[in-house]
Amino acid sequence: QVQLVESGGGLVRTGGSLRLSCAASGRTLSRNPMGWFRQAVEKEREFVATLDWTGVRTQYADSVKGRFTISRDDAKNTVYLQMNSLKPEDTAVYYCAAGRSSYGLGSSLPRDYDVWGQGTQVTVSS
Repeated sequence: QVQLVESGGGLVRTGGSLRLSCAASGRTLSRNPMGWFRQAVEKEREFVATLDWTGVRTQYADSVKGRFTISRDDAKNTVYLQMNSLKPEDTAVYYCAAGRSSYGLGSSLPRDYDVWGQGTQVTVSS
């Protein structure tokens, strides 16, 4: 059974940076697309970023495009989310997820992911 564990969240000021990590255990995820989602208080979970199984094709939500970068290190079975120029509206619990289909292209839809981490809190102060 694969498990995902996020880390790297915390409190940062507006304009600051954080790097989230998502470490997988139980089996390799090198053939799976990966994604990051977030959920703010009293809001629905929303898509942030995804990348395909090769790590080449990426997709971002418009709200984070140009500021966030998703990447993967398959040797470490880890996915990253580099977040720069953070804004108060980026405050949320961030979740990583593994795509259902091997060799997939990545997706912005939560239903296309079947393994989720427990989340890590990111708080951006103004």
